[in-house]
Amino acid sequence: MQNPKVVSVWRYPVKSMMGEEMNACDVMLNGLLGDRAYALIDTSTGKLANAKNPRKWPNMFDYRASFVEPPTDSDSVSAVRITFPDGSMGVSTEEDLHDRLSENLNRPVRLVTPSSNEVQFEEYIPDMEELTNRDSVISCASPQGTFFDAAMVHLLTTATIDHLRTLNPESRIEVRRFRPNLVVDVPNGEGFVENEWIGKTLRIGKEVRLQVEQPTVRCVMTTLPQGDLPKDTSVLRTAVKQNHGAIGVYAKVIQGGHIQRGDTIEFE
Repeated sequence: MQNPKVVSVWRYPVKSMMGEEMNACDVMLNGLLGDRAYALIDTSTGKLANAKNPRKWPNMFDYRASFVEPPTDSDSVSAVRITFPDGSMGVSTEEDLHDRLSENLNRPVRLVTPSSNEVQFEEYIPDMEELTNRDSVISCASPQGTFFDAAMVHLLTTATIDHLRTLNPESRIEVRRFRPNLVVDVPNGEGFVENEWIGKTLRIGKEVRLQVEQPTVRCVMTTLPQGDLPKDTSVLRTAVKQNHGAIGVYAKVIQGGHIQRGDTIEFE
């Protein structure tokens, strides 16, 4: 029997912006090195700018973030480059970047790194009959000292992507809709195979060990347009109807190390 293997590795240097695909990355106890290293804070509210509330932040996915130089350790923050919707660029070390972002987003924002404090953000619950609290905005908090939504590492399998395409053939089901860190190919995997991983420990490559903790319950972000991907509410509706709203799983890091595409995964 063939083991699952990593087929793509992603990080998102600025929360809620488009990220970067990598061949390899170091994994720290707080996730992939450089993942969600920055976020925008709305200085009028103190809350995170977040695509989870697209009524307030409608075009976060029109921005792309990448590091000027790859980060080398978690104790220092590498400069990040942001590509604006018009193709222009700005770097986190530039004095006018905050003003440029504020002008483009029509709200006063600053690009910041995590502090030890808990940070609040808003999430819009779409107006779907399958959802509770539909058509409302709720308040959430990132884990202390981070800009993550819930956990440090998000895994998604190719089996789940294929299953979603079967369930919803009219939609364009692509990995980027779900913003995973690790995409895993599971030979002969069927359906929402990650559900079976919850509570298990995964060893990835020679060093990294992850404890799978919970399903990744999806939100409005999966429905939003990304480049040539159109807005599509049926993606979220399919997840809700077929898998209690979950696509993929969240994990915490038990042991860090180096990972790369092609690494095999073993269950301990």
